[in-house]
Amino acid sequence: MTAAVGEVRKGWWIAGTVIRIVLLLMLLWGALAIALSLTPSPRTMDEFHAAVSAGRVSAVVYKEDSGNVSSLKWSEGPLIWHGIDTLPVCENGRAYTVERFRNETRATVPRVTLEEPQGGGRGGILPGWPFRTPAQSDVRWVALAWALTFLIMLGSTPRLGNRWAWFWMFTLGQIGAILFLLLEPRPLWYRHGRLPKPRERLSGGMGCLTSVALSFAAMAAAVAVGELAGGLLG
Repeated sequence: MTAAVGEVRKGWWIAGTVIRIVLLLMLLWGALAIALSLTPSPRTMDEFHAAVSAGRVSAVVYKEDSGNVSSLKWSEGPLIWHGIDTLPVCENGRAYTVERFRNETRATVPRVTLEEPQGGGRGGILPGWPFRTPAQSDVRWVALAWALTFLIMLGSTPRLGNRWAWFWMFTLGQIGAILFLLLEPRPLWYRHGRLPKPRERLSGGMGCLTSVALSFAAMAAAVAVGELAGGLLG
């Protein structure tokens, strides 16, 4: 089964394109923030204490194990993440307790988050990254952009796959919302009046299989982008 893309008035096309670009930029910002938080640049405990004392730390994410901090990373801006490269986190040969950590960060760090263990999180099949963007206060905008894109998909007749196919790519595929904004109902880079060739649409089953491959590709891309951008940003 194929789906044709009809022509629309230029004014509506411009409005739709602007909305797609705005939503896409919000999602790309959230994806970049997540990617950078996955690959923090290594720092020492002394450097962490200095950043906290100077008020440069905007967010901290840590893991806890038996009352001690077992993993620690922090942000000095929405795109700059550092982390302690020795695990578990120690200071002068002693464990860094959660109580001390909380006391030291309570007054100067606006956002301190306990990272959920593997297997935790939101649960279900919704992607976690649009709803847990580490950059302070950005999460509500990224989540809103994802939700609006999902509703647009449900209310449209997609060209490349049916709604079930896109449902799986939005959820299990992690980056379906970004791909949808780039490709539906026509590639974002197409000028007004240029129509894509009709093609066979993905079924729900094929969309589910595609989403599995997308999820692996998304994780690999996140690590690669994080490593590259982290090296440039320091």
